Amino acid sequence: MPRSRPGALRAGLPRPRLWTRRFPVKIPGLSARTGLAVYRGEVLANDYDLFPGATKDALLRYREFLTPVSRRPRHPQPIVCSCRHCSFDDVTHARDVLDRVLGLLPTRARAELGRRVAPLDAAFLKRTLPDPFADRRSDAWWNRRLPGGPVA
Repeated sequence: MPRSRPGALRAGLPRPRLWTRRFPVKIPGLSARTGLAVYRGEVLANDYDLFPGATKDALLRYREFLTPVSRRPRHPQPIVCSCRHCSFDDVTHARDVLDRVLGLLPTRARAELGRRVAPLDAAFLKRTLPDPFADRRSDAWWNRRLPGGPVA
C-alpha cells in the first residue's frame, strides 16, 4: 500500500489560526503589514489606553488638532472625561498613545508609523507654545507645551 503524502493528510484537518479575530481597522496611509503589526501590538498590550483602533483614533485626533491652519498658536485642552474614547479629546494623550504604540512595534512598522507622525510632530511644535514652568526632566516634549487658553 502506498504511503499518503503529508499534505494530503493535513488537507482534511482545520488549519490552526493564530489570530481568531479579523483585522478590523484600516489606518489610512499605512500599509497592511504595518496595520497588522499595530493591531497585534494593540491586542497584546497590557495597557488600558491601548485597544484595537486606538492608534487610528490617536492619529485622527492628532491630525484634527493641527488641521485648521492659522497663524494663531494652538493650546492643547486637558481632558474632562477619562474614559477610553473621551480621553482622545486631549491631543497630548493621543500623542502619548502613539508613543506607546511606537515602542511596541517591530523596526519596519515603527519606521513607517514614525514617518506619519514626524510631520505632525513638527507642525505641533510649530503651532504650540512652550510651557516655561513645565518640568523638563519628567515629561515628554509634547507634555511641555502650554495648555489651556482659548479654543481656536
